[in-house]
Amino acid sequence: MRNSVLGILVLLVTLSSCSVNKYIPEGQSLYVGSKVKVQADTITKPSVMGIASELEAIVKPPPNKTLLGFPWKVWWWYFIGEPKDEGGLRSWFRNKLGEQPKFATQRVADINAANMVSHLDNEAYYRSKATGKLVPSKKEKRRTAIYEFDAYVMPRYVMNEINYVVRDSSLFNRDLIIAKQKTLLKKGEPPRLEVISTERSRIDLELKGKGYYFFNPDYLIIKVDSTIGKRDSTLAPQQVNIFLEVKPQTAQTSLKQYFINKIYVNTGSQESLLADTTAAPEPRRRGLNIKDPGNLYKKRIFYDAIGFRRGNMYTNTMHNVSLQRLVNLQNFKFVKNQFDLVPRSDSALLDVRYDLEPLKKKALQTTISASTKSNNLGGSQLDVAWRNRNTFKGAEMLAIKAFFGFDVQLGGNREANPNRIGNEYVRYGIGADLSFPRFIIPFVRIRPEKSQALPKTVLSVNYENRVQRGLYTTTSIRGDWSYIWSKNSEVVHTLTPISINYIQPRKVNSEKLAAIGFSPNTNPIDFERLMNLVEQKYFIAGSNYTISYRPQPKPFGRNQFAFTGGIDYGGNLLSLLAKHSKDDTAKIYAKEFLKVPVFQYVKLDGDIRYYRTITPGIKWANRLLLGAIKPYGNSKDMATPQFKQYFGGGSTGIRAFRARALGPGAYTPDTATIALIGYQNFADIRMEFNSELRLKFTNIINGAVFMDAGNIWSFGSPERARYDSSALISSDFLKQIAVGGGIGLRLDFSYLIFRLDIATPFRKPWYTKEIASQTPEGEVTYKNPWVFNEVNFRSKAWRRENLILNIAVGLPF
Repeated sequence: MRNSVLGILVLLVTLSSCSVNKYIPEGQSLYVGSKVKVQADTITKPSVMGIASELEAIVKPPPNKTLLGFPWKVWWWYFIGEPKDEGGLRSWFRNKLGEQPKFATQRVADINAANMVSHLDNEAYYRSKATGKLVPSKKEKRRTAIYEFDAYVMPRYVMNEINYVVRDSSLFNRDLIIAKQKTLLKKGEPPRLEVISTERSRIDLELKGKGYYFFNPDYLIIKVDSTIGKRDSTLAPQQVNIFLEVKPQTAQTSLKQYFINKIYVNTGSQESLLADTTAAPEPRRRGLNIKDPGNLYKKRIFYDAIGFRRGNMYTNTMHNVSLQRLVNLQNFKFVKNQFDLVPRSDSALLDVRYDLEPLKKKALQTTISASTKSNNLGGSQLDVAWRNRNTFKGAEMLAIKAFFGFDVQLGGNREANPNRIGNEYVRYGIGADLSFPRFIIPFVRIRPEKSQALPKTVLSVNYENRVQRGLYTTTSIRGDWSYIWSKNSEVVHTLTPISINYIQPRKVNSEKLAAIGFSPNTNPIDFERLMNLVEQKYFIAGSNYTISYRPQPKPFGRNQFAFTGGIDYGGNLLSLLAKHSKDDTAKIYAKEFLKVPVFQYVKLDGDIRYYRTITPGIKWANRLLLGAIKPYGNSKDMATPQFKQYFGGGSTGIRAFRARALGPGAYTPDTATIALIGYQNFADIRMEFNSELRLKFTNIINGAVFMDAGNIWSFGSPERARYDSSALISSDFLKQIAVGGGIGLRLDFSYLIFRLDIATPFRKPWYTKEIASQTPEGEVTYKNPWVFNEVNFRSKAWRRENLILNIAVGLPF
């Protein structure tokens, strides 16, 4: 049967190939590919590794696609035929399924060979050669051909000296010499054209930062002296000296520093601007002339957003910052900026103009999303947001948001628990955010010209209910007062001096809890932890600070780094107003405010990321996550609220374990508890490391190979943590590290990335506490936590337990 199917396929391909040939003009051949052979110079014997793939990548045009030698897309092109209507259905099918034939010619081979020589010159392989020829298919029935190229590569030249040539000591020439301090041209490296072009652009940016508005990178010329090895026998023959200078024909206006004269802002149409020119001039402030025909905005927002001041030197930094600030106000459909030279023969002054078109003030947005999770939950959420972009005429942003979402059990423990108690969730709530594009701090004035982005003050209030169906509801009321600011694009600070959160469990299903508690299958420790969740109220008043550092990668650098860290603490101020509980029967004598325990804690978090570009199609991504929360003082014996804790596993964590199924430590809940309330493992400490090799197959299809390791742990005593001792952090915590890995598929549609990751555990930490064998003398042997010997893809039970599919949108980190 298999041989018959194969024979039919071969027959179809043969018949289809013949049907393509009849359309190809006599003496022509379809171009279906190319080969590049690289030969190193026989005398100097330079390294030619990777050059063949580089040269093959620049061959144009791309060949006709084939399948087993059959140009199937060309066949579709001819089979569908010439459409009568270019916009019709036939034309659409022809363009989508078919491909226009590309015929191989010697002229195209010669052009590509010349391009290869140019590429080698640009990469500093001077005096190299390349030839190309057309090679028809050896099979007469196939009217196809390929290009074969032979490249003879000479040794690569490197830079010896880098010289910036100036003719005098003018201010411009002094600034040009100073720009050499950060040059990208390094001794011992090849003078690649891409590096030279980037160096010219870098110098241009640096000079524009010193007032040279009309300067252009094309005014710079770089000369290469490749004869120094012949003149100086002490130098290696493949060395060059670099000479960078300004072209003699450059106009003097391009070598002059410019200063700001007048600044014009118009928030209406050009017609309104022309009409207002006859009106009396409005009073100026800081050199700004503001035309706001609709009286829509307070003038202060332009004083803050535009960093230029009359008499200041022009800089490209302030140019870009001012544009970015105006755009980030989210009040304008477009921001048009123009600089005009003041019309005087000796002028070094610029007038600045900003034309702004306001956006519609109010907007309503609705979003529907769907998700699946590795713990067999899937659901959807509806978000509705109403925004007022200019609430008090100061570019304030008022957003009122409401949402409703749910998660349902898709599989897993559905059979074990047909009622699905506690496994399904409903979420709904409403909130409001009010953002001011400035600091609202009494007696403090921030100078916007000193920062790259305008600071923000954000006030937010949120009310949310999370219903764990069949069990209980958690109500959260939260209010925050935050400040966000940055001095440059690399560092962002967020300070929330006031954060108040009230948490209350409600609508507890006492009958279900009693049934769980009296069930002989229920683990008492798990039940006690559940009772704490449904009984304990919290009043948290705290503050937090977060810093994000993302340095800009250097040109041609392969390394990228990012860091986010923060501290969150609370309860200190509120504990001064609180009183001790008068309940003598209570196990914990905590202070209470309005009869609700006050939670005192400190929490530290860190997220370190490192990316390395190995090749254009291969990137190595790494992440280290560290976090810990420590209750103290009034709360040292209280259990940490679950929403302040960490969990392991899931699509953005250790992907070989289901979300909230890992840890703490070597602890694992029994199957009866999982069947009742799902995976609910949380703890006070998190350590996690992720490493991923990302592979780019096409512009849309990407792949990945990854490894994740880590776990969560609890502080203190088993009574406080609501777990047994195996869940607590100890000196043996490294023995409780979980390890997993797998492969992934990513579909990159630019506006979103759809991700599928399948993973399996390599190391299960709870095996360190599970007995494998025991001798009559009492000697105990525990299971080996490395589980490679358990792998059995043929076993349905093993696949169900150990193959974890993660479906998500966006990269994991």
